[in-house]
Amino acid sequence: MASNARLPSATPLVIVGVVCLAAVGAALVSQHVFDMQPCPWCVLQRVIFVAIAIVCLVGAAFRAGAARIGAASLAALLAMAGIAAALWQHFKAAASASCNLTLADKIISGLQLDSLLPDVFAPRASCADAAVSLFGIPYDFWSLALFVLCAAAALSTLRRRA
Repeated sequence: MASNARLPSATPLVIVGVVCLAAVGAALVSQHVFDMQPCPWCVLQRVIFVAIAIVCLVGAAFRAGAARIGAASLAALLAMAGIAAALWQHFKAAASASCNLTLADKIISGLQLDSLLPDVFAPRASCADAAVSLFGIPYDFWSLALFVLCAAAALSTLRRRA
């Protein structure tokens, strides 16, 4: 083990990947144990968390700096898309009685994730019905906070490698 106190360059990517998978796990517990059914925007955020996790874990598996830089760059972009999705869900979609056939719905059905893994990726509620809170904080703000942390970690990894 190196005597350098800094984390190995793969560590932040691994942490972000694991945390993103844990977030999806928490969402699934909320859905299947506590009956908090997801809307299309909730499901889209799950897809983005899974994509970030895959990108980060694959990038961390490579020793090449270019692969890790590419993974951190893509993770940062995906996290920014997640930030946009969470903000859109909170400020626009949650105020709508129906979020059927929105961009989120089209992406999910276009990827066919709702038919491949319906227990994970099938929207089951309207955006207004899915607007719930956890400890007094809207669920989409929890997601937003995690996307911000993911973006910060990815950008920190890029800055460290530069």
